[in-house]
Amino acid sequence: MERTLMIIKPDAMEKGHIGDILSILEKQPGLDLIGLRKVKLSPDDARHFYAIHKERPFFGELVQYMTRGPVVVIAIEGENAVARMRGIIGATNPKEAAEGTIRKLYAESIGENAVHGSDSPENGLVETGFFFFEREFLRLRK
Repeated sequence: MERTLMIIKPDAMEKGHIGDILSILEKQPGLDLIGLRKVKLSPDDARHFYAIHKERPFFGELVQYMTRGPVVVIAIEGENAVARMRGIIGATNPKEAAEGTIRKLYAESIGENAVHGSDSPENGLVETGFFFFEREFLRLRK
């Protein structure tokens, strides 16, 4: 069983796509949304969460983007959850994303690409731990 994190980013929030994206997730067999919360990241939170990108030229823009409005963070659990969610999310560049993926449907650009998804099982655990305590996870599926 793997755990992964999805963040509905500010651009998708501003365009009112929360329900659309959650509906896609709820319909995925074998994936359980075990944690859900709306948060406003501080600049320190965003810098810490995206620290892996701190040496990249887009880091400052990423922090500014992720703090411009609220986001929805979602902890998801299931078999092969990371790979499955990355398939559901689609390529970082929405122009390259497969039809029907979240980014093809709701993203505007590489910089404003609607959602974040964990890139490995290890990061899935770290990222969900950033936003949730273990005791907060509620499982619907057994």
